[in-house]
Amino acid sequence: MSTHTLSVLVENSPGVLARIASLFSRRGYNIDSLAVGPTEDPNVSRMTIVVNVEGHALSQVIQQTDKLINVLSIIELDPIASVQRELLLVKVSTSPETRSQVLETVQLFRAKVVDVAQDAVTIEATGNSEKIQALLRVLEPYGIKELVQSGLVAMERGLKPGKSQQPDHD
Repeated sequence: MSTHTLSVLVENSPGVLARIASLFSRRGYNIDSLAVGPTEDPNVSRMTIVVNVEGHALSQVIQQTDKLINVLSIIELDPIASVQRELLLVKVSTSPETRSQVLETVQLFRAKVVDVAQDAVTIEATGNSEKIQALLRVLEPYGIKELVQSGLVAMERGLKPGKSQQPDHD
C-alpha cells in the first residue's frame, strides 16, 4: 500500500469530522494522520488526512468523501507540489553530562528548546515527516520521557487558481 495526503475543505459545523472519519472506518481504511483547523474563511475548515490505500480504493474514498453534504472540495496533494509539515513536542532526559549534546542536536535540526527542567528538556520541532523521525532517532538514546506529535498539515504550493498576486486597490 502507499500513503496519500488528502486536503479536504469542509463546512465548519458540528459533526463533519465524525461523518468523514466514519466513512473511512466503514470502508476499512485506517487514517494514519488527521489534522483539522480553520482556514482564512471562518465558515470553512481544512482537514488534512493521510491514508494508506491503493489506486482504485483511493479513487473510491475520494469520490465518496466528495459526496458528503458538508464537503466543499477534496484533492490529493502531490508531495512535490505541496508544503507538508508536522509539529513535535518531545521531552528528553538530560543529565549534566548529556545536556550539551542534546542542545547541539536541537540546533542541528533547527528545533527549539521550549522548557528546561533539572532532568529534562522539552523540544519543539517542525518539519516534514522524515525530519521529525530522524530527530526522534537521534534523541532516543538520551531517553524520550514523553512526546506528542501533530498530524500532518499540508497545502498546495503557490497561489490558488484565480487569485492574483497583486492586492486589489479599489
